[in-house]
Amino acid sequence: MRSPMRVALVQEAAGLDPDANRARLADLVPAGADLVVLPEAFARDFGEAGSDVGAYAEPVDGRFADEVDRVAAVRRTTVVAGMFETGPDAARPYNTLVVRGAAEAAYRKVHLYDSFGYRESDRLTAGPPAPVVVDVAGARVGLMTCYDLRFPELARLLVDEGAEVLVVPAAWVAGERKVDHWRTLVRARAIENTVYVVACGQPGPRYSGHSMVVDPLGDVLAEAGEGPELLTAELRPDVLEQARRTNPSLANRRL
Repeated sequence: MRSPMRVALVQEAAGLDPDANRARLADLVPAGADLVVLPEAFARDFGEAGSDVGAYAEPVDGRFADEVDRVAAVRRTTVVAGMFETGPDAARPYNTLVVRGAAEAAYRKVHLYDSFGYRESDRLTAGPPAPVVVDVAGARVGLMTCYDLRFPELARLLVDEGAEVLVVPAAWVAGERKVDHWRTLVRARAIENTVYVVACGQPGPRYSGHSMVVDPLGDVLAEAGEGPELLTAELRPDVLEQARRTNPSLANRRL
């Protein structure tokens, strides 16, 4: 049997100074985890709603991703963190997750946050609707970002590619019902797909916090509050296997 995967979720706020955010990585990424997840847009926060973020975009081999890679090597882990990535439209970059360490990948957010009065698509370009799955510590890990959580189709595509863990960095804007929606959707994606979900958000007061680790039967293994916090949890393959025997919904699919 594969060994358990040790995960750490860094619920910390991103500031508006990319140099300062990049410099914090070495202090924030802990040792002792197989996978460390930071929030969406950690390289530089979105700023005021509707702000132009094009000037803060970088390539995925730029200074932020290079520092993620360096810190991951020092900590002997794999790190997932959010950034704005230079794309074909200089005024509308991608909202990208970079993965560095034992695995390397880039996932460009598919579903842009045109909801609850926001228009993310005015300032960002949507990524291609293709699942991104990486191997970390013997497990298949699928990538989603924030608003993607509201689209079960993407989660199922990732599971069809073999994902056993869904990682969801987020900057889930605070507001009425928002924590309830977040908790409900994180647990729903775990239950309906019999997978672990590792969901790491930026803290309040602007965002909702409540980073979570949920197991394949929907049990909450760890949950943060509203403020900055470091969460850790252990993802056990035997729990995943037992959940899929108990609830063989993937095997029972007809569509």
